[in-house]
Amino acid sequence: MVSFIALGRRPLIQNTMNIQKSFLSTLNQSERHTVLKSLLSSGWTMTEGRDAIQKKYQFTDFNEAFGFMTRVALKADKMDHHPEWFNVYNRVEITLSTHDCQGLSKRDIELANFCDTLLEK
Repeated sequence: MVSFIALGRRPLIQNTMNIQKSFLSTLNQSERHTVLKSLLSSGWTMTEGRDAIQKKYQFTDFNEAFGFMTRVALKADKMDHHPEWFNVYNRVEITLSTHDCQGLSKRDIELANFCDTLLEK
């Protein structure tokens, strides 16, 4: 969300998302043990060489894969948290890591859980 504050003729742009980003931190060891456990058991894996998680999804066709990506994109945009992903026909590969804190954060966990709930419907 961007708000404008007028000072004379020049507007001052205050980006409230930057305030929220400054409070982001990587998951601590306790959080990693509790919240990552269920994701790792549902097909998510740790990314080699990075503090990130990834998962490969396979769908019946391109339309279903693209529909999944669209729903994830809408959620990610609302969260101001965008995945790294790769798509070929009916396959989607997603990697999640929070660039603002250089590793896994609660945002990654929330988005990963959202991705998995889309398949339950």
